[in-house]
Amino acid sequence: MSGARPIDPTERAHLLDPSGYTPRIHRYAPSPALAPVVRRFWMPVWSLPAGRTSVQRVLQYPVCLIVVARDYAQLVGPSTGLSTTELSGSGWAVGTMLQPAAGVVLAGGPVDRLTDRAEPFAEAAVVEAVREAIGDAPDDPARRGAAVSAMEDFLAGLLPVDDEGLLVNEIVEYVETRPDVQRVGQVCDRFALTERTLQRLTSRRIGLPPKWLIQRRRLHEAAERLRDAPRPDLARVAVELGYADQAHFGRDFRAVTGLTPGQFAAEPRG
Repeated sequence: MSGARPIDPTERAHLLDPSGYTPRIHRYAPSPALAPVVRRFWMPVWSLPAGRTSVQRVLQYPVCLIVVARDYAQLVGPSTGLSTTELSGSGWAVGTMLQPAAGVVLAGGPVDRLTDRAEPFAEAAVVEAVREAIGDAPDDPARRGAAVSAMEDFLAGLLPVDDEGLLVNEIVEYVETRPDVQRVGQVCDRFALTERTLQRLTSRRIGLPPKWLIQRRRLHEAAERLRDAPRPDLARVAVELGYADQAHFGRDFRAVTGLTPGQFAAEPRG
């Protein structure tokens, strides 16, 4: 596949740790031909002083991930709550954020069996190729590019994507990019699906109900607004996100992140 293309997207999902620390994260766009199966690649590289740890928090997108590190490799299913990873010492990981269409292929069946869990990524040849590419030089751009290329060579085998996979990609993109979508019925109308059909489709291909897609987009928007405003007006944020009131917004945010919106807004930003 073609060489890795660095990108620097706005990362709504990454909440940092409570102290505001984040490792260096290198992000890469996939080759255009792979757009139906992968959203992007990311590679954190960290080095923490002895005795220090950092818990990185992520509001995961409705997709599966492949994560290859020096000492583990996992296929990670979608998470209904807050995903956390504890970092210590020095290390790196090569992550692949898949498209919704790809999960069912790698899971070998409906994705709901992977919801809120991870399993070993069994493609030993790919894992070895990524680790050999990085070697002991994760700060070398050429090494990182070679690791992405190794993963892309594997992902090319997931093409072509079936019609249902293309549909679920389109549904998720529609919900994620349309703040005016507040009800499942709007998604059903847009794609001419009954609610029951949509429920079955998202359970099989994403592992989550359609209502979750809307809630997660709202929380991504909320995290972005709370992070960017020095003293956010929580009542106004709730209204702008389509919540009936501030209390409902606060319950949703706390149920997933463990923090009230005010507590999250008060955390350091690094």
